[in-house]
Amino acid sequence: MFEVKKVIGQLLMPLPLSLLVLMLLLLLLSKQRKLPYFLCWLSVLGLWFLATPFMAQKIIDFHYQGITAFAPEKHKNLDKIVVLGCNLHPDSRLPSNAQLGACGLARLVEGVRLAKLYPQAELFVSGAGYGNTTSSSLMAATAHSLGIARSRIHQNPNAKDTADEARLMAPRLVDYDVALVTSASHMHRAKNLFNAQGVDIIPAATAFYNFSQLPLSRQFIAYHEALLIVTRIWHEKIGMLWLSLRRWIDPEAL
Repeated sequence: MFEVKKVIGQLLMPLPLSLLVLMLLLLLLSKQRKLPYFLCWLSVLGLWFLATPFMAQKIIDFHYQGITAFAPEKHKNLDKIVVLGCNLHPDSRLPSNAQLGACGLARLVEGVRLAKLYPQAELFVSGAGYGNTTSSSLMAATAHSLGIARSRIHQNPNAKDTADEARLMAPRLVDYDVALVTSASHMHRAKNLFNAQGVDIIPAATAFYNFSQLPLSRQFIAYHEALLIVTRIWHEKIGMLWLSLRRWIDPEAL
């Protein structure tokens, strides 16, 4: 009974419910124009399938190849810990940690964890933002509130994307032992861009996703979190394609 309740509840969530309504409407539409009708069905069913935990897990397994969490026992020393910026929700009424999005907060927590494991390492926090509020300033304030001395924290507030982050921080990172903290879905592209600047980083991925433990009864129901991670990985694939195109046009490009 519990699992039946969960399945019904998930079907009533906005994403699967909207797709089910679209399918119902398609059944009621005229079928005289067969190609548009077929393409509509293909689009709706394709979106449903991409948003299922089953398909998301297949994509995750393929994309996460070679990406693991940081293993302290394998690294005796770290000089620098770099935390890349992510989403933020500026609101001066809230403490700094509450203004960081889930992605930014997950990255920062991993950075602070490493900073406490390696007390001699400097912590670099990065990312621009909106107006006077930047991802780097929110992460710096949050890191300090979690016990990291201000003297160890360095901000990089002018970086609008990963290429900027690599370019702007590289002069302070080259020839040091550097842990790069970012989301697992983002690690391949981030490592590529830092390597291109001459920075040999140690990956410290976080924000991993795994839908394989969900019951089979929910593996094939469209789920917003599954669609979210598929979207993020899609974004990374487009980013790598754009990077390859830029380098093909200009070998000196990042």
